[in-house]
Amino acid sequence: MKQFLKKPFVYATVFGVTLASLNTYALLRTYLIPSVERAVPQTSSESSLEWIADGTESTDSAGSADNSADTRKPDGTTDGSSGRKRPGGRGSSRKSGSDSSSENQTSENNSSSSEKSSASQSSDSASSAKSTLTSNSYSDGNISVQIKTVQAYDTTIYIADVQLSSAAYLKTALAQNSFGRNVTEKTSAMASSHNAILAINGDYYGANSRGYVIKNGVLYRDTARKDTSYDDLVIYRDGSFGIVNESSVTAQELIDNGAYNLFSFGPTLVQNGKVVVSQNDEVGRAMANNPRTAIGIIDDLHYVMVVSDGRTSESTGLSLYELAQIMQQYGCKTAYNLDGGGSSTMVFNGQVVNNPTTNGNKISERAVSDIVYIGY
Repeated sequence: MKQFLKKPFVYATVFGVTLASLNTYALLRTYLIPSVERAVPQTSSESSLEWIADGTESTDSAGSADNSADTRKPDGTTDGSSGRKRPGGRGSSRKSGSDSSSENQTSENNSSSSEKSSASQSSDSASSAKSTLTSNSYSDGNISVQIKTVQAYDTTIYIADVQLSSAAYLKTALAQNSFGRNVTEKTSAMASSHNAILAINGDYYGANSRGYVIKNGVLYRDTARKDTSYDDLVIYRDGSFGIVNESSVTAQELIDNGAYNLFSFGPTLVQNGKVVVSQNDEVGRAMANNPRTAIGIIDDLHYVMVVSDGRTSESTGLSLYELAQIMQQYGCKTAYNLDGGGSSTMVFNGQVVNNPTTNGNKISERAVSDIVYIGY
């Protein structure tokens, strides 16, 4: 009788332990265990920048080739910057199998060649550009960055005004130079690796298994989001912004029409100069007030990058509506919400500008999947 009672108990225990182990592994694989799928295409080494603080000039900065060779203007929705028309509706059907894979590889090779050319021409003009660096600004013949710190809505907000001579200087980078799930690195570390003048965290693509991923002209993932209630931000090769929905256009169509970087987070904050979120809008189950990160465009090659503190006694944080109001106030025609909360980080000249925190108890950076940066 005792043996009979023991056997079911043993079987149940083994089954329970096995099930718990499988569930634990699934959770770890989803949220913690890095899964590298592809390495970032190799390009020419980026020229190092040597700056002298407090306005002293240095002659070691570089120029770069114009990245706006793609002048196609297909019919579609109009972006919120300078009236260019961009694809927003359905185009040719998505190609599958080897055709799609071949096109993706061609896109990657073309992008790599383009970046090599830009890097080479940047090096050629290094001797002609002079840079001036202060504690909150950088300028040379190609890049101008001015950072302003303001107080609004009981929150400290860091606003970077960026003007470029070419879209080639607005770039993205992936953590550990690799594409994959849960592959992360701190914003400051990625900024340092790429000699970024200014950097902010991106859309944290690696937390999701779906959603388009286009970085520096390379198509890494072409499966659409499950929830397409939020639109994506596309930055085209000429530096213009466009808002698209993944239910209406394929990733390959975006690449074919000049998409260079894409951010799949959201929501869109400002479109055609108007705030397009309400006071009740929020990302998922997030709190109403949070640290925030956003990027916007004022005019051709004129951008605004914003990061706010939050979740501390000194800074409450911003709602999406408050963030949108700020982006509109600073002249953005299009503005987009990037990953926020503990991810929100701004780095200038190798130093973290804001006070990143996940829970408000400790000021520290969160490792993320990607960054947006200004540099050579």
